[in-house]
Amino acid sequence: MKKTFLSIGLMLCVAIGANAQETTTPNPLNANAPKFKFETEVMDYGTIAHNADGNREFKFTNVGKEPLIISNAVGSCGCTTPNWPKEPIKPGETAVIKVKYATDRVGAFEKTITLTSNADTPSKVIKIKGVVNPDPTPAPTVATPVEMKK
Repeated sequence: MKKTFLSIGLMLCVAIGANAQETTTPNPLNANAPKFKFETEVMDYGTIAHNADGNREFKFTNVGKEPLIISNAVGSCGCTTPNWPKEPIKPGETAVIKVKYATDRVGAFEKTITLTSNADTPSKVIKIKGVVNPDPTPAPTVATPVEMKK
């Protein structure tokens, strides 16, 4: 009985591990495949205020010879929301992937957005990073002698 459970557990781990592998190598079978060319693959927000505008745009061009179709874009957490073009991007065309980071979270951040497409590299990762400052603390108020008598 123990061997059966151990065997099933081992097979499950192998299946999950094989499924979790990311394909990042170019597809050599199609020399005409669409290709991403980003202006930048890492968007640095710098140091921003708490609840500041968290919207940024990644501009890219399809430098391949076939239309580029992005089938999905996923942020590494719920605080990062991507919005990508749903229509095919023709060769030579430029498009934008919009990313919104929830700046209500204070501190340093580094998040990824994984794009799935028909490009020569079917899985492409772009990144955002920065620091969200906390709200400034108000200066303590000092009572005046008149207020102290009351």
